[in-house]
Parts: sequence; structure tokens; C-alpha cells
Amino acid sequence: MTTAREIMHGGATCIQENETLEAAARKMQELDVGALPICGEDDRLHGIITDRDIVLKCLAKGKDPKTMTAGSLEQGKPVTIDAEADADQVLRAMEEHRIRRLPVIENRRLVGMISEADLARHLPEERVGHFVEAICAAR
Repeated sequence: MTTAREIMHGGATCIQENETLEAAARKMQELDVGALPICGEDDRLHGIITDRDIVLKCLAKGKDPKTMTAGSLEQGKPVTIDAEADADQVLRAMEEHRIRRLPVIENRRLVGMISEADLARHLPEERVGHFVEAICAAR
């Protein structure tokens, strides 16, 4: 049985709620990622911000990424998965919520992230293909 821990890439880097979207974009560039977890002062996961969020919810609306914070884009409780969840649970959660990135939690702390690329590296082609079809059909 493959677990979320085996699929994920560990050591996810957070952006703090009070950091600007400009800082988030720079961090995404440095890490070569399209999304960052948003963490609060309590070091707990509060949300996820994507490069698309920055473009559509800040730039396209004429707002300033130098003053708008990552926390201002938080939307409800983020979908997460336990580190010991199996691959079926991971895929089900991502398909059900139509998400391409899934934070992995252990003892209420963020320990990693699962992306489509992680799925492709760790799961059989057929399962990944079904996932991609499900996500793409939803749009």
C-alpha cells in the first residue's frame, strides 16, 4: 500500500499570512513551484495560494501585490490528507475537491505537499490518467 507520505514531496515551504503577494511570487519563483501553503503565526496551515490566485485575485483586479497579503486570499479550511492515508484516499480527496495540490498533515502539522507531478512519479499510469481525466472534465 502506497501512502501519502511516500507520494508527497516533503519540506513544504510556507508563506506567512502577513507576507505580501509579491513575496509569495518571488518565493514561488525561487522554489520553482506554482503554489505555496499559507501558514499563520501558529505555524499551522491556513490555506494555499497559487500563482493563478495572484494573477486573478490581485493583478487582474488592479490591486497591488506589494501591499496585498497572502492571508487576504485565504478561503475557508484547506483540504488536507493524513500522511498515512493510502493512495486511493489521496486520489479520492483530490478528485472530489477538484484540486491539483494536496497538503499532507501529520499531528496537525504540515509535512509535505502532493502535486500532479508527485502522483505521476509514484502511481501507475492508468491511475494517474483517470485522475487527470476527472480533474480536466470538471473544468
